[in-house]
Amino acid sequence: MKKGKGKRSGVDRVALDEILPEYDFRRARPNKYASRYAKGGIVVTLDPDVAAVFPSADQANEALRALAGIIRKHQPPRAQSRRSA
Repeated sequence: MKKGKGKRSGVDRVALDEILPEYDFRRARPNKYASRYAKGGIVVTLDPDVAAVFPSADQANEALRALAGIIRKHQPPRAQSRRSA
């Protein structure tokens, strides 16, 4: 009994850098948030109850900066690492 081949020999293969024909980008739009990523911003998703407290991103950032200042004041100073010495 003759076994069939595991892979068909006449199948067209697509290179890794080619776009498949079934992908349709004609209606695609540029990402309106791309400039924020380029600036080095980090996207964080807030839970709805937390997001309800902050009407804008600026207010959330202001509150987090204040909290970060408090945390820094109450942390013990870090020992210098051996690499910086």
